[in-house]
Amino acid sequence: MTGIQRMINIHEKTLQDIEFYKVLGQVSEYCITALGKEKTLSVLPYSSKEMVVEALHYTNEYLASLHNENRIPNHGFEPITKEIQYLKIENSFLETSSFKKIASISQNCNEIIVFLKKFEEYYPTLSQFSSSIQVTKVLIEQIDAIIDRFGDVKDNASNELLSLRQSINVIKGKINQSFASALSTYSALDYLDDIRESVVDNKRVLAVKAMYRRKVKGAILGGSKTGSIVYIEPETTFRYTRELNNLEFDEQEEVTRILKQLTEFVRPYVSLLEQYQAFLTDIDVISAKAKYANAINGILPEINNDKVYVLKNAYHPLLYVSNQKKKLKTYPQSIELHSDNRIIVISGPNAGGKSITLKTVGLLQVMLQSGLLIPVHERSNICLFDRILSDIGDNQSIENHLSTYSYRLKQMNYFLKKCNKNTLFLIDEFGTGSDPELGGALAETFLEEFYHREAFGIITTHYSNLKILANELPFMQNANMLFDEKSLEPMYKLALGQAGSSFTFEVAQKNGIPYSLINRAKKKIERGKIRFDATIAKLQKERSKLEKTEQSLKLNERKTQSEAEKLEEINAKIQKKLESYQELYDSNQRLIYLGQKLNDLSEKYFDNKKKRELMDELFKLVQIENSKRKKVSVKQKQIQKAKEKKVIKEAEKTVEVIRQKKKAAKKKVDATPKPKPIFKVGDRVRLQDGRAVGSIDKLEKNKAVINYGMFTTNVGVDQLELVEAVK
Repeated sequence: MTGIQRMINIHEKTLQDIEFYKVLGQVSEYCITALGKEKTLSVLPYSSKEMVVEALHYTNEYLASLHNENRIPNHGFEPITKEIQYLKIENSFLETSSFKKIASISQNCNEIIVFLKKFEEYYPTLSQFSSSIQVTKVLIEQIDAIIDRFGDVKDNASNELLSLRQSINVIKGKINQSFASALSTYSALDYLDDIRESVVDNKRVLAVKAMYRRKVKGAILGGSKTGSIVYIEPETTFRYTRELNNLEFDEQEEVTRILKQLTEFVRPYVSLLEQYQAFLTDIDVISAKAKYANAINGILPEINNDKVYVLKNAYHPLLYVSNQKKKLKTYPQSIELHSDNRIIVISGPNAGGKSITLKTVGLLQVMLQSGLLIPVHERSNICLFDRILSDIGDNQSIENHLSTYSYRLKQMNYFLKKCNKNTLFLIDEFGTGSDPELGGALAETFLEEFYHREAFGIITTHYSNLKILANELPFMQNANMLFDEKSLEPMYKLALGQAGSSFTFEVAQKNGIPYSLINRAKKKIERGKIRFDATIAKLQKERSKLEKTEQSLKLNERKTQSEAEKLEEINAKIQKKLESYQELYDSNQRLIYLGQKLNDLSEKYFDNKKKRELMDELFKLVQIENSKRKKVSVKQKQIQKAKEKKVIKEAEKTVEVIRQKKKAAKKKVDATPKPKPIFKVGDRVRLQDGRAVGSIDKLEKNKAVINYGMFTTNVGVDQLELVEAVK
């Protein structure tokens, strides 16, 4: 048989061991209908992989609708189970309230089916699920034509009913008129009590003083407790009342006839109504699963056919919900099983989380195979199992008068009958309940048998021989729950690849047992056993230290990486600025060269006054420069100019910042003003905010002509600073 066709069967004992029914109880709280809640509580793992995958997609698509704008319409409804039963009985008819429920359930069903069809791209599996159900408005239209929104039969449901109700209204008017007349007459005669009137059996009556009861014509309908008042329906009103009763009887008969007619119209649709109710019940269950997944951060992990089982950061849902209410932290577990690592043997001291790890794996697997999303990391990759066998918790069967060991042997016998390569077995405290030597040997034999049958499994144990076996067999692996080596407090983290010490003597010492007694106990057992356990304890401590060192190194690596990225970014910015400054420098050097050439031509013309020669030289210079230029469009020129302006601006800003810093630094250094130097012709000077050095050619009225070699300039003496005085 193929993986899709194989039948899945999970034992009832397993569902109880892993507390699956408690999860269903929590899921059922999210249902909004009684039928949905009932069906949720009876959810079981699906019998084939195809059904599992389909159910998971239903839940996942509904979960997606909770977080997007295209939310699936409301699916709430009142059960119509009784109505369906009545419709199956010949000549029965339904009440108006039943028709309102049928119309409502039809309306809701139609809305959801049409919605899913419209948004088939978002909800392909749910749309396919609803596609076989007929959408019809005939029932809704027919019921709405007969029954109003208050649940009463409409006046125009038939001509006869309309006529009867019109007659009833006329008679009621006459009753009120005649009663008002009688009330006025007998009130004027002072025959009535202060309250004047009352109501008896839904009829208006006169409150007549007892002494005048014979003087008022009509039917006596009762009296007050004291006997002072007699309640009388006036004679004229009484005649109209009998006529009203006849009309109301006829009206009821007509209403019954109409309801029977409407029932006969609805009766052929009974199978469709059953479909509607079943569909909305299923949607309620799917909705509850999705809302529960939302509460526990459940997702749909990847599902494979290759017998690879990778759980990453898996949370126990019951523990997660409980701790959430108490505002406590829940520790996730990661575990991996595959063809080269089929069985994991978890060891270590009690209260370290071994059983919780076992239950987490079992519960999440059963939840997944029941169409529930599970709280794991999105990179988890899970396979499905035909059978999940478990032996967890208190195994003493009081009702069957079996000891723990006898019960466990019966369980092992059942495991041996059912265990194969498509089985996942979960056993807590494997081998306990008998003499450690003998029980351990038998447990080892069982474990070898499970191993040779290629079954997948996780067990917890304190037996050293099982730890050694896991170390010897290639496709079996040891694991332990990490403990802090100093405080011996559990870290609730599973470490694969190494057996765990029971920390028997260390925990005893931590709890105040005298060291002398612990030492005596050590001497009573085999030296080899102590050395073995001590070695494991030492290795586990080293493992814990390595874990912490690894975390520290990872943290430092992340910091270093972050710093390297920042430096790389800064380096890139500096490189970009250098390139911009290089371009600016090259441009300036070119301009200086041109200025020098122009100066030489000017001097030459100054000496020989040859205008034609000057023009020729200038033309040659322009031609040489133009030959270096590339032909570019006007747009490209504008872009280039803008770029150059930007570079110049950036350079000016940078220079300005540097100048400001230098000025500030200079102010700090030169706290006391220096005496102004007396400048002479030939002194080498520079501007206070400049770098270029020139010599003074001429001094005249606080002005100086500075010669920079290529050009001269006039500046104020107060702007100069002395570099080197003339000798």
